Amino acid sequence: MKKEIKTSSLSEMKDIYIGKVGSTERDAYENELSMEILGRTIKNIRQKRRLTQEALGQLIGVQKSQISKLENGSNSATIDTIVRVFTALKAEITFSVNLMP
Repeated sequence: MKKEIKTSSLSEMKDIYIGKVGSTERDAYENELSMEILGRTIKNIRQKRRLTQEALGQLIGVQKSQISKLENGSNSATIDTIVRVFTALKAEITFSVNLMP
């Protein structure tokens, strides 16, 4: 007799181990994940443009350490800073707003 294995979706696993959508814990997790993805994107484009963190910082008027923090997802940057970074990198950005139920 085969034992049935219960599987769960990623969303269900997040609900169980992180918290339900809309909870403080889940919101913090999702924000952190978004910042990490944003940071990786900035780093990839910066490297494709052959800029150092210091050079990018000079283009937008911030220290190299701020670029490093942004790329590592450890800084929650303002929209203004993000726009300035992508403008300096000559990359078009768009924002999407989706209403939650």
